[in-house]
Amino acid sequence: MRGEEFKDDFRKALPKELVQSLTRRSAWRASAAILHDVAVIAIALTIALYFWPNPVIIAVSVFIIGTRQHALFVIAHEAAHYLLYERRGLNDLVGRACASVQGLSMCTYRVIHRLHHNNLYGELDPDTALHGGYPRGKAYLVKKLLKDLSGLTAWKTYAYFLGGAPALNTATNVAVRPLDDTSEKLRAEAKRDRNVVIAFHLLLLVFFSLTGTLAEYLVLWVLPLVTVVQAILRLRAIAEHGATTDFSSPLTAARTNVAPAWLEWLIFPHQVNYHIEHHLYASVPHYNLPALHREMAARGVLDGAELVPFRLTLGKIFAARADVRP
Repeated sequence: MRGEEFKDDFRKALPKELVQSLTRRSAWRASAAILHDVAVIAIALTIALYFWPNPVIIAVSVFIIGTRQHALFVIAHEAAHYLLYERRGLNDLVGRACASVQGLSMCTYRVIHRLHHNNLYGELDPDTALHGGYPRGKAYLVKKLLKDLSGLTAWKTYAYFLGGAPALNTATNVAVRPLDDTSEKLRAEAKRDRNVVIAFHLLLLVFFSLTGTLAEYLVLWVLPLVTVVQAILRLRAIAEHGATTDFSSPLTAARTNVAPAWLEWLIFPHQVNYHIEHHLYASVPHYNLPALHREMAARGVLDGAELVPFRLTLGKIFAARADVRP
């Protein structure tokens, strides 16, 4: 696909008034989602520090913290779409904060993610570096996830979000530099944001070193970022777009994953599993995606779309190429 993915305009299937109601921002619901993630992180940190250095407690805490760090990344994704708050300044401030604590630049992500939406599975889609080419067999994906969990792939994420490093589009073998394809204004905003993020984390290193808590900071905050978060990001990206066979429409080039509540909490926080709906109506905030899904399904908009239990998604992406049929 080239250009805007809405060129076939599925949005006409829903009444304008309905869409307008679903796109309304709710400051309290956005804030509640953020507070939930922060509260879980605070509880996990408190327990881990109380029992420090118990390895079992630390391991569980690192995993839980990693899932909520990823959830805050999803919140930053909302902010990149201007979906958190009506006030643009507040939206960007909170979104940048949620990304910055993880060493990521929300303004840079905004530029990158725009290309993903406008060129889904096209030659300019930077995300195919992560989810393209599947299925590749179980051994391949397990190997990738183990590398993620070992921290060996985190540098690619940070080089991408902090330096605008090129990502190889696996469909075209072309390295895409997303920051080259945007306005000077957005490019300058992304650069300033990256500089703030780098300075912030350098200050954190100095602070925790001077206070004698560097080990706790590295283990309980940096470790989940470079291990657990990386694996979840890969698995979710592949679940959303991997092993699809028809790239001509967001209905078939994306996937909505149905999972138990506990699994959604771990891997698909803040309704991010409603991915077809998000691609078709990117102006709808996360808490309205379930209602959007119901409205689209009732009107037949999702007929023929990939709406599958997550366990079946795993079967598709774990399969060997020869075992998969369109």
